[in-house]
Amino acid sequence: MIDIRQHRAGVILGAAAVALAAAAAVHNVRRARRAERDNPSRGRFVEVDGVRLHVLERGAGPPVLLIHGNVVTAEDFAVSGVMDRLARTHRVIAIDRPGMGYSDRPRDRLWTPDAQADLLLHAMERLGVVRPVIVGHSLGAMVATALALRHPDAVRGLVLAGGYFYPTARPDVALTLPPAVPVVGDLLRYTVSPLFGAVSMPALLKGMFNPCPVPRAYRDGHDTDLALRPGQIRAMAEDGTMMVPAAAAMRNHYGELHMAVAILAGTEDVVVFPAGQSERLHRDIPHATLRLIPGVGHMLHHADPDAVAEAVETVFRQSGETVTREERPRVAAPM
Repeated sequence: MIDIRQHRAGVILGAAAVALAAAAAVHNVRRARRAERDNPSRGRFVEVDGVRLHVLERGAGPPVLLIHGNVVTAEDFAVSGVMDRLARTHRVIAIDRPGMGYSDRPRDRLWTPDAQADLLLHAMERLGVVRPVIVGHSLGAMVATALALRHPDAVRGLVLAGGYFYPTARPDVALTLPPAVPVVGDLLRYTVSPLFGAVSMPALLKGMFNPCPVPRAYRDGHDTDLALRPGQIRAMAEDGTMMVPAAAAMRNHYGELHMAVAILAGTEDVVVFPAGQSERLHRDIPHATLRLIPGVGHMLHHADPDAVAEAVETVFRQSGETVTREERPRVAAPM
């Protein structure tokens, strides 16, 4: 027979755990609302394929589409200075990817890089953006590449910065997986995950920007507060778990990219090692240019926004040319 005192203790502990989880959920929902209040949307909204997307837009001229990476939002390109530099001579559009920033992420589909690429194509059509040069950073480079592979006629050229293109063992995926699991993930992202994220965020940011200092905007909570919302935690977790299989699916098709391509990477990137990613991609796309920026880590567009702007102009100049795999590789010297 179960001891009555043990049973009572179990009931009390269970009730306490439920109460703590409920309190954590209430706290995290309030924190998410405060993050949205303190970091209001700065763009406009368009609905595409049943998804409400948040769009930033500046300037006029030949179009450039910016696709951000994980953790951050489209605002990252504004904070880095890339948008302002490009907007001097271009119409520049940056879109929060599904579930990031202020864009929705409905559960009616699996948001693979291919699915995100198709959504962005339809967003381009909705916004009247015709054959842009597409800039993708980190995971955004994977989405940009997927868009170019699936819809080459819609893309003038690519600028791929700090991208992940080939499958590797990634221990960080194991850490990000739990919030992506249905039901269990929902419980975690409303209770434990935001608290864990708040504790680990400084180290994460340091690794992303290292060896450069973390910009003040990020130290003050810009974008990172939004990243700790339950909805964006799910988006980040799902995107992280899809990186390796998506890279495995695409790696044998990079030679099909016949448009102008510029590849950028920081020599000190410890998030996505350039030797096994950007440099290898350059070997698979011989007509592409490769620029390795010395002394810079993963967030190279913050350290050297001019390098991104220059790469965009290079791709525009080359976009009128027909490129083939037989062309001799061109490697831009570090500046």
